[in-house]
Amino acid sequence: MLHEHVPNLAKFVEPDRVRREVYTDAAIFEMEMERIHERVWVYCGHETQVPKAGDYYTTQIGRQPMLMVRDKDGKVNVLYNRCPHRGSMMCGDRSGNAGEFFRCSYHAWTFHHDGRLKNIPMMESGYAETRWGRDNPDCNMKRAARVENYRGFVFASLAEDGPGLLEFLGRSKVAFDDICDRSPEGKVEIVPNCFRVIQHSNWKIFLENQLDALHPSVTHQSTGRAAREVELQIEKRTGKIPLSYHMLSAFSTVTIEKWDNFQTLNYPFGHCILTGYMGLRPKDPDTLEYERVLAKAYGEKRKEEILTTNIHHVLIYPGLSVQSPLQQLRAVRPLGVDKTLTEIWHFRLKGAPEPIYRRALAYYNLVNSPATLINADDLENFWKAHQGLSSEGGDWVSFHRHYGRDIEKEGMVETAAGCGTSEAPMRNQMKAWTQYMTAEK
Repeated sequence: MLHEHVPNLAKFVEPDRVRREVYTDAAIFEMEMERIHERVWVYCGHETQVPKAGDYYTTQIGRQPMLMVRDKDGKVNVLYNRCPHRGSMMCGDRSGNAGEFFRCSYHAWTFHHDGRLKNIPMMESGYAETRWGRDNPDCNMKRAARVENYRGFVFASLAEDGPGLLEFLGRSKVAFDDICDRSPEGKVEIVPNCFRVIQHSNWKIFLENQLDALHPSVTHQSTGRAAREVELQIEKRTGKIPLSYHMLSAFSTVTIEKWDNFQTLNYPFGHCILTGYMGLRPKDPDTLEYERVLAKAYGEKRKEEILTTNIHHVLIYPGLSVQSPLQQLRAVRPLGVDKTLTEIWHFRLKGAPEPIYRRALAYYNLVNSPATLINADDLENFWKAHQGLSSEGGDWVSFHRHYGRDIEKEGMVETAAGCGTSEAPMRNQMKAWTQYMTAEK
């Protein structure tokens, strides 16, 4: 479309609007893979996905197929999923156990779990006096340049340089602190299977939607209203309201005015937090037992601090959306300019009573699964947005809502009081996008 203008990317983004080509141009997408997704810290998975030596899980960083694997010393490594011999993928399954070493199914080259070469068949007779031998580092499986683990959540960067993980996360690391601190043991473990959804839209459309506090009361109003009608019928008949219906009916009872009482906190590198406590804390026996266990582990004061953490949603740019009060996250894997994979994961609080896990699992299934009306509403909007942006109906995408009312302090931009539906998160993401895309290599 505008390939000849790609070097002038800064002209594509203004403080309150963005050119549509940012979402639809294939050449820009390829540059995003190189300059953003294959350079910054990207979430690979949780350490409990690979509990034993030899356990691996395949993932993707930008365009690169990767392996997260635990070695015999307990370390979690991230390797390119490629044999250095003829380029065959080392592991074709999504997950499994490699045994004592990786073995390429094509020519039987073998590698230790940290990627170091173990053996080449016919090494002495076939490779004598060639450059290909045990001492050549190119014979090892290539490793991600940097790998770090924060509270069990494993990130990797394919760039040799750049900020460390904690510097990159900054205050957004509260997502992982909140999710883990809700466990009496301070740890979570992954629920093995995730929902995988392919969205026929650009990856940025999904990320912008995650902290769009105006859309829930519009997009999901019909679902919320239907659930509310059934909820009231059940209450009239039984005198009680099922918690599961409340998870859906809230989309009609939490109005735009209520969303405006929330606030977004926007940080460097594109990260954003939407405040507003959303934890489910009724006074039923299950919740009271959970609070008792948590107080025993942390003390009464700390228990209250944990359970009243003022977070609705945390977005870690460019590929992670975390709902810590409900122990859920969505990882974004761009597949093409108009095709995005999201992995929707759920976690169990170690040491918490089983009913608390079941309650969060119900939200996972009712609200975040691909089978729900909530998700279907969003997927339709994403597709419609991408189709509209691909047309010539206009050149710009508007991010004007509450523009000019943001408050800058201490390296953070926060929305003003009563402006919770501000498009500040979108403005912040595109500011980071511009910095990544125009930075000197």
